[in-house]
Amino acid sequence: MPAPRRLSRLFLLALLVCGVAGFSALGVWQLKRLHWKRALIARVEGYLHAPPTPAPPPALWPTLDSQREEYRRVVVHGQYVQGAETRTQAVTELGAGYWVLSPLRTTQGWVVLINRGFVPADAQAAPPPAGPVTVPGLLRRSEPGGGFLRTNQPAQERWYSRDVAAIARARRLQHVAPYFIDAAANPAATGWPRPGMTVIRFRNQHLQYALTWFALALLSAWGLWRVLSEPTRLRHDGDHGHV
Repeated sequence: MPAPRRLSRLFLLALLVCGVAGFSALGVWQLKRLHWKRALIARVEGYLHAPPTPAPPPALWPTLDSQREEYRRVVVHGQYVQGAETRTQAVTELGAGYWVLSPLRTTQGWVVLINRGFVPADAQAAPPPAGPVTVPGLLRRSEPGGGFLRTNQPAQERWYSRDVAAIARARRLQHVAPYFIDAAANPAATGWPRPGMTVIRFRNQHLQYALTWFALALLSAWGLWRVLSEPTRLRHDGDHGHV
């Protein structure tokens, strides 16, 4: 076999071997992601059907896994801190607008940000109620940094994500929970903000992705077999040509 052809064949073999290994690894990874996603969906479904529990107090903050605890139904008691609201950009089924986050000082003295709901861009939000309140809702993890391709600019009051730590600094709040709470829907509420608009939707296409990767791995394996069997076919054809 000429040297250039031999080098091309070796390169193709290496490429196909990498394809089999790489596509197989990606398929296995997607199966692991599938297992994780199904566990996540089951956990969140369990949270949504469970009775609300008290919002995690400061003693639990150092070990709180907000990602794992997200969407747990919680309830908190206290009073809103007046004049300290933050509006963060939002796009919902009602159109573009903003979320209204209001700090609530609990009866224990610590503070938690409450997402009181959505307000359209052309509407005004009512101030938070004065006096003691009980707020049920869903525990949500902080959204540090900003939104897609946009960074929060606290000095200009431009907020693209619900970054708890940054909002707490901007409002000079102390002893603030590392999470926020999406207020639950209130059928008796009128006007804006509109609570209870949390979208809980998890895309789960990992099985399709896994099947695609495994199919590509099989295709690469077939190509590898074809290349490896080529010398045998050539010798077989040559023997027949000398008969």
